[in-house]
Amino acid sequence: MKIALGQFTTDTDKAVNLAQAEAAIREASQNGAQLLVLPETFMAFIPPSSATCYADIAEPLEGPFVTRLCTAAHTAGIYLAVGIFERNPEDTVRVWNTTLLIDNHGKLLHAYRKTHLYDAFSYQESRNIIQGDNAIQVVNTELGRIGLMVCYELRFPEIARELALQGADFIIVPTAWVHGPLKEQHFQTLVCARALENTLPVVVCDQTGNIYSGRSLVCDAMGVPRNSMGIEQGIIYSDIDYEHTRTAREALPCLEHRRAELYTLLSK
Repeated sequence: MKIALGQFTTDTDKAVNLAQAEAAIREASQNGAQLLVLPETFMAFIPPSSATCYADIAEPLEGPFVTRLCTAAHTAGIYLAVGIFERNPEDTVRVWNTTLLIDNHGKLLHAYRKTHLYDAFSYQESRNIIQGDNAIQVVNTELGRIGLMVCYELRFPEIARELALQGADFIIVPTAWVHGPLKEQHFQTLVCARALENTLPVVVCDQTGNIYSGRSLVCDAMGVPRNSMGIEQGIIYSDIDYEHTRTAREALPCLEHRRAELYTLLSK
């Protein structure tokens, strides 16, 4: 299965980012991709020092931003995963950091609200983002069983493991990974570790420019990067090879070797 990763610099103007997303959807489809992944919070860039209220930028899932994304995916006949700011009608300041999975008919299959917020490295995401309480669950699609995670959640191996145990064929992780000392090294190490320990492909698409580090990549079931980017903008293509995953799990059956009865703290 051919997939595409669109690594771009987001603008403060939603309209600019929407047009960029629509162009990427068309291009990825024309190049034969069945799925396009765009970064976390692709709706708009809000600088950390900005006085902009997140709730003024966010939209409901039925709003024009999501509606046009669904229409573009339907027109192009391609699946789309992308991050937005979702409005909460009960909060006039904070919003949800939501990843959408839209199918090739333009149907919104799943909206995953980020559950683990980035209150680390002197940044406090929870000032503007509401912690999601949705279940960690695999989404059944025509392309396979897809797991969704978001950015900082790469640092929580329990999430990827839960998705793997539910039978995920691969995991998509939109990110807006802030650059900084050791951050780029952490990024690739965590992506490869999540893939290797669960013997399944992990697809990570990052923002680039502004305060973000780029370096989007796809790791296979052996934790080996299949394709990756630097800090440039653009679209790269890779394959999700289910046969490779099957042979990797035959050679390395670590999921079968788990002894859950010993892992008593995981339920607390």
